Amino acid sequence: MSLADPVLLAVGLLVAAGLAWAAVAAARRRAAALAAAGIAAASPGQGPGRGRDRARLGGVWFTIAGVAVLAIAVAGPAASVPVSRASGTVILAMDVSGSMAATDVTPSRLAAAKRAAQSFINAQPGSVDIGVIAFQQGGLEAALPTADHATAAAAVRRLKAGGGTSLGDAILASLSAITHKTVTIGRNGSAPNIGYWPSATIVLFSDGQDQAGASSGGTGTGADAGTDLAASVAEKAGVHIDTVGVGTAAGTTVDVDGYHLFTALDVAALRSVSQATGGTYHPASDASELDGIASSINLRLTVTHQPLPLAGAFIALALALLATGAVLTVIRSGRVV
Repeated sequence: MSLADPVLLAVGLLVAAGLAWAAVAAARRRAAALAAAGIAAASPGQGPGRGRDRARLGGVWFTIAGVAVLAIAVAGPAASVPVSRASGTVILAMDVSGSMAATDVTPSRLAAAKRAAQSFINAQPGSVDIGVIAFQQGGLEAALPTADHATAAAAVRRLKAGGGTSLGDAILASLSAITHKTVTIGRNGSAPNIGYWPSATIVLFSDGQDQAGASSGGTGTGADAGTDLAASVAEKAGVHIDTVGVGTAAGTTVDVDGYHLFTALDVAALRSVSQATGGTYHPASDASELDGIASSINLRLTVTHQPLPLAGAFIALALALLATGAVLTVIRSGRVV
């Protein structure tokens, strides 16, 4: 428990101590006066006046206790209580490669992903900073993490499809946005130490069609070595990656630079990334599933300690003690005033 003004507590306790000393002194003087008059004072709880003795002593000490508790109340006591809340940094990594123009999800993969991302942004509290990374064959930072969610929403609306896909580069660009410094894989494949960021989460919207990046070429299915290495950097930093699969396993064809290319959702690649970092894979093969993504992604809760004012409770206790003391005093004296 903490006190806003310990000086007031000290003054109040001195007053209570003074009252206690005065009560004891008065009792001794009364006993001495009775003894001088040749009257034996009945001990508390004995003799015919024991009821009034108890009331007299009880009224005094309840009143003094009330003053002492009131002294604690005016000092502004507060307790520190743990409070769980969603907070931290979320990076929305949006795949804007040419395959995201495919229409196996209505109206297109990218349009559906953008709508889902907007819903996710709108559902987050102000304590969550949101950034946006658009990635093709190399990450493109669209908006730094900020508590201004309108900025993130505007960045999502500006996204357009085009180019290849690199999941590894998307992860590295997202980590760069989280740490506010460039995160890269060394030429010898060494993973950098970026510190520990347990309150950060990356939500990656993609069809999983990885076409190389980070430090090595892709194989077409499953996560490539560069993606695995980038995911390991995130895992060591305590950053979870939730992946959202946009597209269908059946796939479709899409026109890219005048060529008709077949594209299908690569579940294995996206699930590999999420599992490697302690995240979750969310399938979204149609628009209705994508619309529910905002409620299915659970951000980690952080525990903060917030002060809980206790003055009200102490005031209530003090009033109860003072009222009890007053009642006992009335019983002893037989009058209110």
